Order: sequence, then structure tokens, then C-alpha cells
Amino acid sequence: MPPIPKTMSGILIEETGGVEVLQWKTNLPVPELKEGEILVRNEFIGVNYIDTYFRTGLYPSSTFPFITGKEAAGTVVAVHPSVSTPSSHNNNTSNKPKEGDRVAYLADATYAEFTAVPAALAHVLPPSLSTETAAAALLQGLTALTFVREAAGLPRPGTSTGTLGISSGPWVLVHAAAGGTGSMLCQMLAVHGAKVIGTCGGKEKCEVAKRNGAQWVVDRKEEDVVARVREITGGRGVDVIFDGVGKATFEADLEMVARKGTVVVFGNASGPVPPVDLFKLGAKNVKLMRPRLFGYIETQEELDVYTRELFDLLLTGKVNVKVHEVYSLKDVARAHSDLEGRKTTGKLLLKV
Repeated sequence: MPPIPKTMSGILIEETGGVEVLQWKTNLPVPELKEGEILVRNEFIGVNYIDTYFRTGLYPSSTFPFITGKEAAGTVVAVHPSVSTPSSHNNNTSNKPKEGDRVAYLADATYAEFTAVPAALAHVLPPSLSTETAAAALLQGLTALTFVREAAGLPRPGTSTGTLGISSGPWVLVHAAAGGTGSMLCQMLAVHGAKVIGTCGGKEKCEVAKRNGAQWVVDRKEEDVVARVREITGGRGVDVIFDGVGKATFEADLEMVARKGTVVVFGNASGPVPPVDLFKLGAKNVKLMRPRLFGYIETQEELDVYTRELFDLLLTGKVNVKVHEVYSLKDVARAHSDLEGRKTTGKLLLKV
């Protein structure tokens, strides 16, 4: 394995703002490992909406300057001695990466050539799972899987227990169904036996949503979404709505959701939802949620179980990830612009 350099390339943010604040640097210090950490030479880095929230300041950073990014996959090039020695800081005995292992992980500061990662957060990739696929699927795949299971309450396929209170085939609507998370949600929901309605903007994106498991697709550019959903469901409405759009779609969500239904708002692509008058929920006894992935994978057991299940879904072909484009790391500004401009279908990746 080649020696580890002292400096690396990466993207530095010194102040919040537009894509112009994403500064390409070639002289950033390579992170020094702390107890329980491994050093990963990143190969592919996932681009997610949460990255734009930190860039703009919607989600404030505790330090400046900082390197953003929450997801990547690559090769372990160094391991802190504590990783192979059980301690109160490292009790993950089932997943201890070693030098040379390919891993995928969720951690901070991924927009760089190297990232220091808590070993417990890195998962060794099965031989038949490509590094590119793992980087593209991890954050959005875990988001979709945990939201379907935990937020919507759909039981694991083959079981009969769940929290939704519906025996089989609930109606579920997914906004932005051709996007990265939307595509994953449609596939996960189809695996779980739901009747899936997707909303998209334009015929091309509608076709993508259909290929990813949406049995019905509503083109928001051409159709009245509320009226069409009522028609599809026979006036009943949908049991669960997954909304990563936010402000532009929320009021329609309250019209389309069925009695005792659940509205899951998990993103702000059109801006954050304004303060909500809770009395609006009472007319149909609606449950309103704003979950975070990391609240569902807080324990080591939760993270490991859901990651293994995601890898299995990918390896068996039950869930596939579509990569929209692989950008050079130095072209990250274009990736952010494409994502925020809703020009993409599927996952955006950066290649180091």
C-alpha cells in the first residue's frame, strides 16, 4: 500500500452561501487518527441534500472552516491500535475493518481525499458489492429502509407485525419519486407490498419512477396532484405520504392523506415547512412526523442490522441504485447546482 501523504485534496467551506463557497483545495492536512478511528482513502462520495443545507447554513455548522459531506466509500489505509483492542470506546466486535478492506460509512467531512472515520461506523463491503454502488446507496438506502419500517410502520416482508394498523397493501405516496431518496423509497415500499403512488415533474422522471416500483405516477407539471390521487384511491386518500420537498407540497399533503394517515416530512427541497396549526391535523386524526435517519440508527445494533439488510437487498437485486452522474470532486459546485435545480434522477456521486 502506498505511503500516506501529509496533505490531501478536498472541498473547504469558510462561510455559508451559494455554490461559490465550495472551495477546491490541494493542501489540506490529512486527518490524524484518534482512538477508535480508521483512515479511509475515499473513492466515491455521495452527494445529498443535507450537504446543501450545511453549505447554505440552513443546518448550522459548529466550526469554520469545515469539510462537508456525510457518506463515502473507499479503502482503509490506516487503523488506530485501539480498533483491534476491545475497550469502552470500541465494542463492535463483529465489524472491525483492517487495512486494505473496502468500506462504506456515514460520517462527517467526506468531501476529501481522506477521512478519519470511527471504526464502528464503517462497514466492510461484501466482495460482490461494488464501491460505487455502496457509496451511492448507503445514506439514501438506509433513510428509505428505516423510514418505511420505523416512521411508516410497515412490517418487514414475511411478517405480520407493524404499527400502521393496516393488514396489507397500504396506499403510500412518494413525492419526487425519481430522485435519489424517492427512487429508493419506491423500491423499498414495493418490496414491503405497498400500493405506491409517485409524483414527479415531467414525463422522463415519471418513467424513472415507474421503473423503480411506483404503480401509479402523477406528473405535477401536467396534472392536479390532489385530484389525481383522489381518483387513484377512489376518494380514500393515502395512508402514508413521504415528502422530501417540504414547503411547496405540504398543504396538498394534508388534503391527500387518509383518515388516521401519516405525513412524513423529511426534506426541504422547496424550503422548510412553515409553522403548522395543529388543529389542521385533527380533522382526520393525522400523524405528522419529521424524522431523521440518525435517530433510527443511533445504537450499534440498529446500524449493523439495517446496513446488513440494505446490503442484502442490493446483492439480491430487490433494490437497485441508479447513478445520475459521477462528478469529479473539484466539480462539486456543478453537482450541487444540478441537485438544487432538480435536474437529476437518481444518485449523484463525486469521484476522488
